[in-house]
Amino acid sequence: MNRTEKKQVIDQLNERVNQASIALVTDFRGLKVEEMETLRTRLRQEGVHYQVVKNTLARLALEETPHAVIKDEFKDCCALALGYDDPVVAAKVLSKFAKENKKFSLRFASYAGKTLTAEDIEELSKLPGREELLAKMLGTMNAVPGNFVGLFGNLLRNMLYALNGIKEQKEQDQA
Repeated sequence: MNRTEKKQVIDQLNERVNQASIALVTDFRGLKVEEMETLRTRLRQEGVHYQVVKNTLARLALEETPHAVIKDEFKDCCALALGYDDPVVAAKVLSKFAKENKKFSLRFASYAGKTLTAEDIEELSKLPGREELLAKMLGTMNAVPGNFVGLFGNLLRNMLYALNGIKEQKEQDQA
């Protein structure tokens, strides 16, 4: 790889890292090509970018980015996963893949300017995703007016039962 190719890789990676909300570093040693392709497919379906990159190039690309806190941690065989919209999605996919493949492991990550350990990533993967949280919030918001309508419906129904009872009692008294 010559200097211009390296510069191009650094620039492309830097641009992607600046847009990413989370950057996860994995160890892929020992994985077969088919397993690696399976992982890449799963990540691509979730909108996560996954790239094997030389450590030196990764360090240079991470400089002056929100994920610069992890730039000095790159050692051995590393691959970088970048999640853009929902950081939980990337953590879930990678954690699930790590459980299925013992040779694959999560090393560390950067989220909101902080370094996360492999245990932190595992905990992050257990959280509900953005879509699930939005669904719960909308369900809660929808429940309030529904309960309000139900409450007034019960009040009106009870009032109608009382008026009906009074009507029936007057009819019996007149007869």
